Amino acid sequence: MTKQTVLGRVTQLAKANINALLDQAEDPQKMLDQLIRDYTSNLAEAEQAVAATIGNLRLMEQDHKEDVEAAAEWGSKALAASRKADELRGAGSGAEADTFDNLAKVALGRQLRSEQEASTAMPTIASQTEVVDKLRAGLDQMKAKLSELKAKRDELVARATSAQAQNRMMDAVKNIDVLDPTSELSRFEEKVRREEARALGKQELAASSLDAQFEQLDSLGAGAEVEARLAALKASGS
Repeated sequence: MTKQTVLGRVTQLAKANINALLDQAEDPQKMLDQLIRDYTSNLAEAEQAVAATIGNLRLMEQDHKEDVEAAAEWGSKALAASRKADELRGAGSGAEADTFDNLAKVALGRQLRSEQEASTAMPTIASQTEVVDKLRAGLDQMKAKLSELKAKRDELVARATSAQAQNRMMDAVKNIDVLDPTSELSRFEEKVRREEARALGKQELAASSLDAQFEQLDSLGAGAEVEARLAALKASGS
């Protein structure tokens, strides 16, 4: 992975919208399980790439430090050689003095080269430091996103389990309603009531029939009384 690719990948993953992904999923639980696997893999890959980027930055910082130290060391050597040349020249040893002046020039040239290398590295180090800071922030966001994914997955599983339990309960209640023994009892009670009503009907019919018989008997009695009185009248007249 190049540094740009690492930074872009980390930024993209850190900004992933979990809810939008879930809205598009046919099976959110399976989608989350796959996202967690992919995200864990991507996170591990990103961590390795970021670690490599940080390692390269530390190497550049170390090289820069060495260039700064080398520049200071060559400066010290140039100063020592120049002083030695001045000392020899003051003592009348011009040739030797020139030799030390030449050494001072060589030291100053190396000092200049070290300073240039250190100066050239500074913008790159600053840029890489900014990249590393962004990568660290992106990794922190990715880790938070992974925790969010796992929490969403656990929440979804809990909701699915609860929904399944509720559905099983409602199915059980529905089956109880269909096979409710009280419904049979109600039908049996209704049958008994109909039997009782029929018995009452028969009693009323029987009562009305008995009343008719008594009425008939009463009418027969009245007719006999009339016949007896008629016979008595005839007997008295004769």
